[in-house]
Amino acid sequence: MAPPAARPATPQTFAAQPTPVKAAVCIFVVALLGAIYYFALHSPLTEDLESARNQHNTLQTQMQQAQARQQEYIDLREQLASREGLDRANLRVLPEQAEIASFLQDLNRLAETSGLAMRLVEPRPEEPEAQYIRVPVSLHVSGRYHQLARFVYSVSRLERAISLEDIGLEHPHVVGEDVIIDVSLMANTFRRPTADEAAAPDPNAAPGGAT
Repeated sequence: MAPPAARPATPQTFAAQPTPVKAAVCIFVVALLGAIYYFALHSPLTEDLESARNQHNTLQTQMQQAQARQQEYIDLREQLASREGLDRANLRVLPEQAEIASFLQDLNRLAETSGLAMRLVEPRPEEPEAQYIRVPVSLHVSGRYHQLARFVYSVSRLERAISLEDIGLEHPHVVGEDVIIDVSLMANTFRRPTADEAAAPDPNAAPGGAT
């Protein structure tokens, strides 16, 4: 009788492999997965994270610079508004034009409200000074003493720079129970010189700068 044919060897499963082999295979698989994770996921994520961090720092710096510029703009705007307000106030005190009609109107109005009778209003020629130009007006008024005091006080309350000089009390006389006085005075207001006037030589200066 012929001997039975030998069965072909069946391949051994992974479970049937020796422990060292299984350990080596596991280590290899873990290492392979780790390499795949590192190169496929971890490394790009790290680069993206570093790029995002740098972008965040850049944007934060730009925001701080923008905030600093905004605060500087606000400060400059406040300074400009304050300076414009000061310039407007200075122009009311020392205007660029004589505005003689407005000046005479103020004088007449204050004399009337103070109870004075305006006898004469005579504008005089302007008198250039070093930093300003004097605009004098000769006045003659009459009234009681307290009316004159009220007029002087009211003039001092005007926004425009005004000085009252050469006040003379003349011809006091009695009307009823009141003492009426005639008053002559010089009311001076002032204006800024124009650019041409400021550049012109001072006619009052001595030749050669001598004093």
